[in-house]
Amino acid sequence: MRSLIPWRRGEVESREHSLATLRREMDDLFDSFFGSDWFLSGPYSGRKFVPAFDISETENEFVVKAELPGVDTKEVQVNLTGNVVTVSGEKKEEREQKSESVHRVERAYGSFTRSFTIPGDIQEDKAEASYKDGVLTLKLPKAESSKKKTIKIELK
Repeated sequence: MRSLIPWRRGEVESREHSLATLRREMDDLFDSFFGSDWFLSGPYSGRKFVPAFDISETENEFVVKAELPGVDTKEVQVNLTGNVVTVSGEKKEEREQKSESVHRVERAYGSFTRSFTIPGDIQEDKAEASYKDGVLTLKLPKAESSKKKTIKIELK
């Protein structure tokens, strides 16, 4: 069967060498861009806490929701500058001084800062924040300039 397939030993080795070189170059590219442990920085790395945010809009306000499970409200700061909202804080690791062996750590801990530009003007003095069941909710009333205006056209 082998005699039916035309091939040369040098061509196969050359292809394998090229693939190995390509893989090494791709690994180097990812390492230089993300850092050498980029594959460990996901949600299950147990190293960095990055809360998830939702931003929505109603007729009269913008609503920002953040999942902050296990974060004490004393550790959360919300800043509003113009139409930029910045939420920062820290999720502290729970440590008990027991003589137990840890087999797996998937929960993330640490400080975080997230900033978002809201697509419109906000009435800063009427902004409200609430925290319930690990969810931070910001209600940011729209300024009159950001509200949609409807103009009726009279037909003649």
